[in-house]
This record gives sequence, structure tokens and C-alpha cells, in this order.
Amino acid sequence: MKSNLQCPVEFVPINENKARVVAFFVLVLAIVFLFTNIWLIPAFLVVDFSFRVSTLGKFSLLALLADALVKQFRIANKPTDRAPKRFAAGVGLIFSAAILVSLFLHWDIVTVVLAVILAFFAFLESFLGFCAGCYVYTFLQKFKRKPLKGSGLNT
Repeated sequence: MKSNLQCPVEFVPINENKARVVAFFVLVLAIVFLFTNIWLIPAFLVVDFSFRVSTLGKFSLLALLADALVKQFRIANKPTDRAPKRFAAGVGLIFSAAILVSLFLHWDIVTVVLAVILAFFAFLESFLGFCAGCYVYTFLQKFKRKPLKGSGLNT
């Protein structure tokens, strides 16, 4: 399957180690949420993921904290392309928003399942360096609309 993976590419380098620290913070926040059910946690994650998905990434509190830790502990810069991490942040945004909505609708089981999934993927990224974003992206590409032959549409 690895050879068939398609990842979004922007040719904008970021520090993978910093992204892994951010994922660790998401993991911690998801676990704290699972134990406390404090609605402010998924609300904060919605805002923070929104910043990191958009061009406002410099305002992400988690990214700022991760940057400070990377500098403080002199963690090496490991360049990687920004697009897969940005795509994964978009998935995190969707999950965080769904957690928040399901929490307000009192769908307790759905809320817990979504928070556990978010925590699991944050764990994979932070501890194993496994970004599921390319797998999700590859899966979604199968549903991308293809033009009909002879239609003159080239996308």
C-alpha cells in the first residue's frame, strides 16, 4: 500500500519534530477531555486546528508552544512538506468540531468514540511519526470526480 500513497504537496518545508510536539499536545488535550468532559477543550482545538489549516498558523497556540519547546530543548529540525500536516490538521478540525457538536447534542458514545479516534491518531503522529493524512488523502482521491472522455473538461 505504501507505494500507492498519494500525499498533498506544497513544497513548503516545516519541522516534522515540531509537528510531532503539536500532535502530543493534541493527544494530551484529548485525554484530558475524555476524563473531564470540559467543552472548552474541543472548542479550543477547533480554533487551533482552524489556524493551522488556514494561513493563520502563526497564531496557533499549540504551534507556538511547540516552537518554544523545540527551541528550548534544541530538538533538531527535520524538514518535511507542510501539505500532509495541513491536510491532517483539517481532519483534526473536522473531528474536533464533530466532538463539540456531539457533546452539545448529548451523544455521549459518539463524543467518546470521536475523542478516542482523535487521541489515537495524535498518538500515532507524536510517538511513532505516523501521519494518517496521506492514507486519508489517498482514500479520498478515489472519489475525486473524473471528467468524461471527450467532454473537453481537463482537471
